[in-house]
Amino acid sequence: MIVDNWRDPVDAVVVGMGPGGEEVAGRLADAGLDVVGVDQRLLGGECPYYGCIPSKAMVRAADLLAEAWRVPGMAGTCMVEPSWAPVARHVREATADWSDKAAVDRFTARGGRFLRGRGRITGPGEVTVEDESGREIVIRPRRAIVLGTGSEPAVPPIPGLAGTPFWTNREAVAAEEVPRSLAVLGGGAVGLELAQVFARFGADVTVVEAAPRLLPAEEPEAGELLLRVLTEAGLTVHLGSLAAAVGHDGSAFTVDTDRGDRVTAERLLVATGRRVDVEGTGLAALGLGDASGLHAVPADDRMRVLPPLGSRPGVWAIGDAVGRGAFTHVAMAQADVAVRGILGEGGPPWSDRATPRVTFTEPEVGAVGLTEHQAVEQGLQVRTGTADLRSGARGRLHGPGGDGFVKVVADTAAGTLVGATAAGPAGAGGEMVSALTLAVHARVPVSDLARVTWAFPTFHRTIAEAVKMVL
Repeated sequence: MIVDNWRDPVDAVVVGMGPGGEEVAGRLADAGLDVVGVDQRLLGGECPYYGCIPSKAMVRAADLLAEAWRVPGMAGTCMVEPSWAPVARHVREATADWSDKAAVDRFTARGGRFLRGRGRITGPGEVTVEDESGREIVIRPRRAIVLGTGSEPAVPPIPGLAGTPFWTNREAVAAEEVPRSLAVLGGGAVGLELAQVFARFGADVTVVEAAPRLLPAEEPEAGELLLRVLTEAGLTVHLGSLAAAVGHDGSAFTVDTDRGDRVTAERLLVATGRRVDVEGTGLAALGLGDASGLHAVPADDRMRVLPPLGSRPGVWAIGDAVGRGAFTHVAMAQADVAVRGILGEGGPPWSDRATPRVTFTEPEVGAVGLTEHQAVEQGLQVRTGTADLRSGARGRLHGPGGDGFVKVVADTAAGTLVGATAAGPAGAGGEMVSALTLAVHARVPVSDLARVTWAFPTFHRTIAEAVKMVL
């Protein structure tokens, strides 16, 4: 093993160049610091290559098919023949055929330097990078180490699964053709988005979810709505079913559940969450104790793992690695807090009180803050209001596919919303939740929200109906 010491001055090392890491490294470089960015995968992270961008291109294509199928009875006649080839081509274009050359050039043009390799902390103020040739490069930055190491698809230890050609989201977005049948393990956001996409392009799709409802982290009403819509569209859903064994005979998968069901499919998508490789960050080298039992990197609301001390650089962590929401917008917001801390600029700390999240199915589900169950668990005095989207003019005008609702969760003692969910067609869920996010973030009194004038006829007017119920 060849070990080299990085001899040029370095102010900061950013390990993990996903959206948050790239933001930190770029802004520090803009500020005149000598910055080294490190990543063993593609600069830009999961979002532009395997997550948000390519999957939403697929979702958009599938939504176009669904809209065309609704033309009869609403606007005339229409014949649609699904074709995956243009979708695969669009995904390749959106991801630059899974090349990060443009991203690397963009970062180095700002003055940063990029190392392709696996970076880890190997001592106080020390990062070691193992590059593609196996050479180890030791870097000792003067001001900051930032961990933005992201997360990986979590693959459960199901007997028979290891060694089979199963998909995660990474293989699914790179698919060159639609399988005849697809089994999906996991009824969360990723699993349902991709399940609906492939079903609309002709796959026979079965979803297996261990929890008693779909979208188990969200309001029960959201899971119930999607269960009805998906099953009406021909998908098969097994709830409360844990995959107990997986088999693959070279041409098809079998999934046996603990309830005695057997699912057979050409392809298997594992969408059972994500995991953070905390041990791989090298936290133990900082003297913080055994990291083997940690599921995330411990960081405070200033994103600090260790504050600067004397000649020792500080250590910050952002994004998926800190376990406070695996979303690009969370990583970017935390990146801003970390940059301000490194540069000594102060400003507000990170808060997850009003973090929005969107499941890009149809109906689309947007949510912010606490669910009703979470609010009750925290001991809040809770009142909820739920209004059906179809009760408003826009819902009735929308016709088929106009399903949805708005649910608000109010803390009656404070007189403000602490959470909300909006579900609706044509992107309505994610768009409606923006107004609700502002209300939760700014702690707008419910009495003020009740006096807001909402445009008619819009989906947003349903918010007013839900708010009236918690006054």
